[in-house]
Amino acid sequence: MAVGHEEIPGDTQMKDGSRLSALSMGTTRRQMMAGAAVLAGMALPAVGAFGATDDGVSHSADAIHQEPVFKASPSQLYSALTDPKQFDQVTRLSAAMKTMAIGNKLAEISGEVGGAFALFGGYITGRQLELVPNQRIVQAWRTQSWDPGDYSIVRFDFVEQGSGTKIVFDHKGFPLGQAEHLAAGWKGNYWEPMEKFLAKS
Repeated sequence: MAVGHEEIPGDTQMKDGSRLSALSMGTTRRQMMAGAAVLAGMALPAVGAFGATDDGVSHSADAIHQEPVFKASPSQLYSALTDPKQFDQVTRLSAAMKTMAIGNKLAEISGEVGGAFALFGGYITGRQLELVPNQRIVQAWRTQSWDPGDYSIVRFDFVEQGSGTKIVFDHKGFPLGQAEHLAAGWKGNYWEPMEKFLAKS
């Protein structure tokens, strides 16, 4: 036996001179406790480069929730948001017409799940994720100014309310710092012009 080597109960010397210990071969309670402490230490997040509690989860995401009410049926609202000709009329009544160079480029809106849309002269683009006529629209939605590949999720749920309809609207997943700008945009470019459009219809 080499000098300084402590004999461990259940320690077995291999043919090449190395030693093998196993729990089934009589590892002591003290050895098991020491091993468990090492394993537990490996499982704890290290303080340093990633911080003591960094789990990779964002706790600072912005979101928009609005509930505009219209004197219209769910089918009228669904059509205004999915029919390109109707949405063009909404666009012409929007705040964006005063500030953006939309020109005469018409809205393109697919009526199929997975289909693309391009609104406000192509400034807003995306894909239809879910289309349930007169009940719900869910879209992957982005503005031209966002980084390539950045998409948010918008959801329109149509809920009858008396003689009118409430849109329960949620917008999530957009770049941080844009909530106020986007919330104002939904009001000035969707809800207010839709109300004007529906009043004329």
